[in-house]
Amino acid sequence: MDRTKTISNHRDIQTEYKRKLTTADQAVKVVKSGDRIHYGLFNGLVVDLDKALAKRVEELFDVKVCTTIWAYPHAPAVLEADPESKHFKYLSTHMSGFDRKMNKAGCCWYIPVQFRENTKYWAETVGDIDIAMLQVGPMDAWGNFNLGPQVAEYWGILGKAKKVIVEVNNNQPKALGFKTSINIGQVDMVVEGSNIEMPIIRAKEANDVDKAIARQIVEKIDSGSTLQLGIGGIPNYVGTMIADSDIGDLSVHSEMLVDAYYHLYLEGKITGNKKLDRGQIVYTFAQGSKELYEFLDDNPICTCAPVEYVNDIGTIGSNDKVVSINSCLQVDLFTQVNSESDVWQHIGGNGGQLDFVMGAFKSEGGQSFLCLPSTRQRKDGTKESLIVPRLPEGSIVTVPRAGVHNLVTEYGMANFKGKSTWERTELLINIAHPDFRDELIKEAGRMGIWCNTSKISY
Repeated sequence: MDRTKTISNHRDIQTEYKRKLTTADQAVKVVKSGDRIHYGLFNGLVVDLDKALAKRVEELFDVKVCTTIWAYPHAPAVLEADPESKHFKYLSTHMSGFDRKMNKAGCCWYIPVQFRENTKYWAETVGDIDIAMLQVGPMDAWGNFNLGPQVAEYWGILGKAKKVIVEVNNNQPKALGFKTSINIGQVDMVVEGSNIEMPIIRAKEANDVDKAIARQIVEKIDSGSTLQLGIGGIPNYVGTMIADSDIGDLSVHSEMLVDAYYHLYLEGKITGNKKLDRGQIVYTFAQGSKELYEFLDDNPICTCAPVEYVNDIGTIGSNDKVVSINSCLQVDLFTQVNSESDVWQHIGGNGGQLDFVMGAFKSEGGQSFLCLPSTRQRKDGTKESLIVPRLPEGSIVTVPRAGVHNLVTEYGMANFKGKSTWERTELLINIAHPDFRDELIKEAGRMGIWCNTSKISY
């Protein structure tokens, strides 16, 4: 059947496409001083439109550019053109390495969010979004552009935007799922982009400490579990260990689709026999290798869905035996967890960490694991403990003490649910590096959260 001919009897989609087709330079002429614009999400951030907008740097003032994770191997053109932020204010709801570098230079600012709330945040509370720019796949015969594997909060952004400009990239993987396309009728302008390759995100190789932490977690995972893995050495190595184990019949409900799932699927470990969305690998965005993008491209087993569904605590908890594994940066003796900052220096963002910590505990038989090495090495070669008496001034609390379930270091694992302050302190000190335990005990005594009947008295 000639679909284009059939459609043309009712609506000439190709004519509509050609009418809206323009160049990047022409498209960005709609940007005015004072506008708030959105560049898209994850692997859907615009590139050609960014370069075109940078050319207008001297004409524009107080333009707010919003993004989530700049993952390309080059800096945004608007920041290269305006390193002192005299014209553009660059804002991000989650930072990449580039974003972090720009934040340190004083030209990128973090937007604190709870990931599951992002759609409502953009739709109801942020004020105007004057222009939404996003990278999409090529238009199909029905006039639909696929959003790629990053639905996340797009529909809050698109619903609020006064104008929508799509930048077509033929290399954008086709994500199947829920609300994964935007129609030509919802678009104001179309720019045919330069078809850059998708950003490749390589998981950090696990070191010996990561492997020691991962081994403890894998011992707690049963067949039939529903996995949520973050990116990094520990979650990646957990995936490797599961692939080599007799654990099977696994499902996936995860904010981020990473390479570990692809490899587990190839090993026959993922069946999708969970209670909710049976037979589906559910995610709200994906970043990883070229092989991962090829795996999810037009693959009906992979379901990309809005973040308000994927990260909803009730949705997560409706699956049985949810296992959530994420890394953190620091924890204090109150068991407050910092996963976002190194004192005043912002590192990444909270993402959906708290969503999945809470959702996993709500799940029947669910468990969450927050992982950190017990120490890190300073620039001068000395060690410092990442389990501290109190979070340093300026640190961010990502997971409050009441939310923490399991914490894991290379020295052990502890379950903090239902534990009193002194029990928490004792458990935490027992998994701290031995060189720092006496000092932590003294501080716990000074803070009034140590018990004289504990194993080691103050």
